[in-house]
Amino acid sequence: MNANRLNPKMITVARESRGLTQLELAEKLSLSTSQMSRIEQDFTEVGEQHLKALSTVLNYPETFFYQEGENLPPALALRKRNKVAQKVLLPIEAQVNIYRFNVEKLLKAMGKTDFDLPTLDIDKLGSPAEAARKLRKAWKMEKGAIPNLTQVLEENGIYIIAFDFNTERVDGMSILANGSFPVVFSNKRSLGDRQRFTLAYELGHLVMHLQTNPSFTRDISHEANQFAAEFLMPEKDIRSDFKDGVTINILADLKRKWKVSMQSLLYRANDLGVITDNQKRYLINQFNSLNIRRREPAELDIPREQPMKLRDTITHYKTKQRLNVKQLALFFNSSEEEFLSKYS
Repeated sequence: MNANRLNPKMITVARESRGLTQLELAEKLSLSTSQMSRIEQDFTEVGEQHLKALSTVLNYPETFFYQEGENLPPALALRKRNKVAQKVLLPIEAQVNIYRFNVEKLLKAMGKTDFDLPTLDIDKLGSPAEAARKLRKAWKMEKGAIPNLTQVLEENGIYIIAFDFNTERVDGMSILANGSFPVVFSNKRSLGDRQRFTLAYELGHLVMHLQTNPSFTRDISHEANQFAAEFLMPEKDIRSDFKDGVTINILADLKRKWKVSMQSLLYRANDLGVITDNQKRYLINQFNSLNIRRREPAELDIPREQPMKLRDTITHYKTKQRLNVKQLALFFNSSEEEFLSKYS
């Protein structure tokens, strides 16, 4: 893409990031839908007047529309709750791509060109649990509960971004920057325990499925869940915690220790054969009767972990280049207000 030529794909990204349809944007620009469609398909050149209007309506600087690139789908299956409407997903995926553009530009400016993510083929390893055990060993992790999962992932080269998906139905997704740097997104609306499980789930996808081309017959979402359970609650370390049985009170105590939800612990106990399916159903009924299935007791909330890697990288670049906030925002083709809301 010629840097001096407007990239119509960026109009689509900008529009979708604001949650607008072509019809809605066309109306705001006093255009017909067919005119808007032709502009986004690069059949009609965008004049200076329309460019200024696009910049104003979509609240992006004009430089935004000259960026190279296009909207890419998430790298793998996103973690979500049942079905999510496309009108909910489109703004999320567009925002995810805008973060990707920014990360790619930053990494390129800092001379970072490649990253090797571990590849764990479960066809060879035998199970997602074995993949989780192998990765914990490769990363030289301590036994037992992980005090700060975000820190572990960031120390091993993964960028994590927490932002508001404007829905609680999507927990997280992943995308690759420059084709190799993994960026994992978690929903700011998620509680700390769910955030941690989402990060482990996305990690499972990245290491097990990204480079191994799993067959369509495999349930990669279930495999990512199995990976996450073993990664966060290793069988060798957690089995003894169930020696006195599994009750609501025991699950509450273990939540504080393992920093996962009580329900995750309950399902883990069942998966390990510590309790039967009937016992699991009985405890789920207790969750329902106590009204804690959808929202576990607030006094047991796990604090959200705060990502630092991307912010620190931006700060390092800002200092090295002697940029102020306004200049840095322009570097990311963003308004100063939006830049601060994303990265401060």
